[in-house]
Amino acid sequence: MREIVFDTETTGLDPKDGHRLVEFAGIELHERVATGRVIHFHVNPGRPMPPEAEAVHGLTDEFLADKPPFRSMAPQLLDFLGDAVLVAHNAGFDMRFLNHELEAAGFAPLDGGRVIDTLELARKRLPGAKHTLDALCSRFGIDRSARVLHGALIDAELLAEVYVELTGGRQIGFDLAVEAARPVESARRIRQARHFELSPADLEAHARFVASMKDPLWEDIARTTQA
Repeated sequence: MREIVFDTETTGLDPKDGHRLVEFAGIELHERVATGRVIHFHVNPGRPMPPEAEAVHGLTDEFLADKPPFRSMAPQLLDFLGDAVLVAHNAGFDMRFLNHELEAAGFAPLDGGRVIDTLELARKRLPGAKHTLDALCSRFGIDRSARVLHGALIDAELLAEVYVELTGGRQIGFDLAVEAARPVESARRIRQARHFELSPADLEAHARFVASMKDPLWEDIARTTQA
């Protein structure tokens, strides 16, 4: 199954108030494994960046000034998404902005039925716990040290790892690969070879058995080697 784990950054909380999407990032998964295919872009929102939003993601008017409008990126985005299942944290927020931008650019909105919300998954699996992305990373031991500010790409990368944990945990192959790379001594204790003494009776019995064999294979090998 093909899935796209994605995140957005915006100028505010609601497109109905005139706020716009400014960054999108999506990570492709196949059968819960990252394929290496990524889409990531910034867009010029066509409006000033509120200070409170800039404080969250660090995206300034100056940085976004030369970025393309969303309508220029929409065909590339839709081509990347294809018919994949979409995965986001608090997906309703991201989908409102994404569909608002698509419709404003003259494209059909995305079907909400193809979306998985990891916030809802976390609430069902971990009732009573904190369900922020930071809290989930901490719970699952996912390194988030690179997340100084919110950013669509780093958040999508972290969410992809969280999503795998919420839906069954890391692939067993990773553990096997780590185990195989360890020195044998660290995995198990190596026992010294044991030495067995044969009695004269055993040796005689073995000699009689060998002599009774017709055309033993090792004689052919010996003749071939000596030739």
